[in-house]
Amino acid sequence: MARLKIEFPEKSLATLTIPVRITDINYGNHLGNNALVEIIHEARMQFFTSFGFSEMDAGGISLIMSDLQVAYRNEAFYGDVLEIMLFCTEIQKVSFEILYEIKVTRENRPIIIAHAKTGMVGYNYQQKKVMPLTEMLKSILLPF
Repeated sequence: MARLKIEFPEKSLATLTIPVRITDINYGNHLGNNALVEIIHEARMQFFTSFGFSEMDAGGISLIMSDLQVAYRNEAFYGDVLEIMLFCTEIQKVSFEILYEIKVTRENRPIIIAHAKTGMVGYNYQQKKVMPLTEMLKSILLPF
């Protein structure tokens, strides 16, 4: 089986840290896959919030997730502090992708926990219709 490979651009949008909570641990005594999805959602929300945005108002439009891909690489455990780097690619008229590199530092060396990608689409929830991205949203998605 071919492994999912996510290619990251050179410049990131942001780096956030999120601790692994006890409620994120599964019966295997490591970070559960469902919790990792919640953690990348939290990272995305922290990024948007830093610009005064939310997924319901991201520069004048709402956002809806169209797809999600996760490639697990290593385990994370309770007490780990995850470092999540966000990147943006594929900015189109109505959509873009956010890439996530999730790692932890143990014994002074970085360990990749997972790579992930979410496809995000401009959306109007009242009209139930796809909407073009605004220039204001696009301006925060381009790395400095």
